[in-house]
Amino acid sequence: MADTTTSREPAGLLARIAASDLWWNLKRSPLALIAGVLLVLIIAAAVLAPLLALQNPYDLSQLDLMNAELPPAWIDGGQWAFPLGTDSQGRDVYSAILYGSRASLIIGFSTVVLSLAIGVLVGLTAGYFGGWVDNVLMRVGDTLLSVPTILVAILVTAVFRELLPVALRETFTIVILICAISLTNWVQYARTVRASTLVERRKEYVAAAALIGVRPLRIMLGHILPNTLTPVMVTATLNLGLAILVEATLSFLGIGMPPTEPSLGTLIRVGNEFLFSGQWWVVVFPAAYLSLIVLAVNLLGDWLRDALNPKLN
Repeated sequence: MADTTTSREPAGLLARIAASDLWWNLKRSPLALIAGVLLVLIIAAAVLAPLLALQNPYDLSQLDLMNAELPPAWIDGGQWAFPLGTDSQGRDVYSAILYGSRASLIIGFSTVVLSLAIGVLVGLTAGYFGGWVDNVLMRVGDTLLSVPTILVAILVTAVFRELLPVALRETFTIVILICAISLTNWVQYARTVRASTLVERRKEYVAAAALIGVRPLRIMLGHILPNTLTPVMVTATLNLGLAILVEATLSFLGIGMPPTEPSLGTLIRVGNEFLFSGQWWVVVFPAAYLSLIVLAVNLLGDWLRDALNPKLN
């Protein structure tokens, strides 16, 4: 009986998804459906990079200078062993893109999770307690928003890189980038959750919970938070593309991921040096792949915003 129940659970979950309004709306939007499928394929390719890549582009023993600066396979002089060409070190561009996208996606998703956690906590606290607590938290957020995200990330990254010993800089680069980008991104979540909390806290179910002695933390997390998740989901989806772009910008400026553990931004920075020397493929393909990721995320975010908007439904 246990096996039968277990086997029915995935089928029941798939049935609920198929019957949901979101899935119905997604099927009605071919552009969003294509973007969703594309994003799933991109994430799967990044996870399976060691299996899909033709070489480990950062294993020096697999690089051969005799294969350096080869054009894409469909151009004269190219080889199908390197379908998107190679760089000046003989590194396969296709394999480098797969490995580079892993770092970009890890930083993007981790930034969204950290920003979401901070923003939800701050927004719930500010909206529920109000008064001076609300004023202090929101003024801190306003101060951070007054400075461009890129500038804050550059300053934080530069400070941490100087404070850490040289031996530890590359090890903690991803952590530093995630914290630096999250430093300003949480404010959008906080404002969204705060606005919803101000509405929810005036409702009878919140007053009833407080009256019977339920603690504020439980009221915020167990009662108010579930009713604020819809706009937060939209913000998180749209911010994923922003986080990936900010990381790529930092790496392009030389203060992001190191060449030993590159992201797509690092590949673009390295390839930019060869753009006007005829090796256009070294920078064009990583840049196009980065644009494809951000486009897919933004299209999915736009669809989610419209699908969850009750005024449009």
